[in-house]
Amino acid sequence: MPHYAALRPESVLDAVAAAGLDPDGRLLQLNSYENRVFQVFLEDGSVVVAKFYRPQRWSDAQILEEHAFALALAAADVPVVAPLALVPRDEGAITLQGEPPTLAQITLEGEPFRYSISPRRAGRAPDLEDPMVLQWLGRFLGRLHAVGAESGFKHRRTLDVATFGEAARERLLAGDFIPPDQLPAWRSTCDAALSAVREVFASVGAVRRLRLHGDCHPGNILWRDEGPHVVDLDDACTGPAVQDLWMLLSGEPQAMAAQMHQILQGYRLFMPFDARELALIEPLRTLRMIHHSAWLAERWSDPAFPAAFPFFGTGAYWSQQTSQLREQLAAMAEPPLQLY
Repeated sequence: MPHYAALRPESVLDAVAAAGLDPDGRLLQLNSYENRVFQVFLEDGSVVVAKFYRPQRWSDAQILEEHAFALALAAADVPVVAPLALVPRDEGAITLQGEPPTLAQITLEGEPFRYSISPRRAGRAPDLEDPMVLQWLGRFLGRLHAVGAESGFKHRRTLDVATFGEAARERLLAGDFIPPDQLPAWRSTCDAALSAVREVFASVGAVRRLRLHGDCHPGNILWRDEGPHVVDLDDACTGPAVQDLWMLLSGEPQAMAAQMHQILQGYRLFMPFDARELALIEPLRTLRMIHHSAWLAERWSDPAFPAAFPFFGTGAYWSQQTSQLREQLAAMAEPPLQLY
C-alpha cells in the first residue's frame, strides 16, 4: 500500500514551501480515495490545492500528459483548473518535470512522493434537470473535445474492451475477491456481458477517438455563476466522445433521449457528434461497472478503502453485481438511444 503515513501536516507544508510557495501553516485534507489532496492556505491570502499522487498508479509521462492537456485547455479558455508552474526554493530539495515544470518529487521520511499544486476553485453540483444547464454542459464538453481532438495521448490509457473490461475481469479472478458461491454466476454473466460489449463495438464500427476527461460524472463537474468547470483530469484517457456525455444522463430511455438532445444542442456548436456512438452508451456503462469492481480490489490494501466500501467482497455485493450485469445484457440487446 502507499506509505501515506509520511504525509503528516508538517510534511505537506514543507513540500508546498519547497515548490516556491509560502504556506501560512493552515491546511485541510480534502476527500480523495485515489490520491491524497490538501487545501493549503498561503501567506498572501490565496489558497492552493496540493495533490500527492498514489505511487505506481501513473507513470511520470502519464501525469505530464494530463498536465499538458489541462494547460492546453486553459490556454483555449476552457474552464479547467490547470496545475501551477513551480519554481523551487532550493534546487536540491525537490526535482521538477514538465514544460513548464508542474510535477514535483520530494522525499518525505524516506518515501518519494510526486505532487502538483493548483489554484483552489470551488463550486456546486450542476442542476441536470434544467435544459439550459444541459446545453451549457454540452458547449463546455464540445469545447473540451475540440481541444482534445487537436492531438493525441501517447502514454495514457485507451478506453476499450481489453483495458477496461477483459483486464479488469482477469484482475478480479486472479485476486480471489469473489466468494466461491458467487463466482460461477458472476464469471459466466461477466463473460456474456463482455461478449455483448464486443459485439456492439464491432457493429458500430470505427469511431473517432480523442482525448477525454474520462470520468465526467456530475460529481466531477463544479458549477459556478459563470458556468461549469472541472478541477481534475486524473482519469483523462483516449476514447469515443460519448464517454464524456453519457454519465450526465439518468432515468428511463425517453428521459435520457431528451437530456442528450439538450446536451448535443450545445455540443454541436463546437464539435460534430457521430450519432452511431449512442449505441456505445450501455456497453460503456458495462465496462465502467466491471472496471469499478477491479479498482476497489486493487486498492483494498489501502485502509481507506475497507472503511469506505465495507460491502465490497461480500456475497451480497457480488450477487448485486451479477444482477446488474444481467440488466446490462438486457439493455445492450435493446435498440440504442434515439434522438428526436
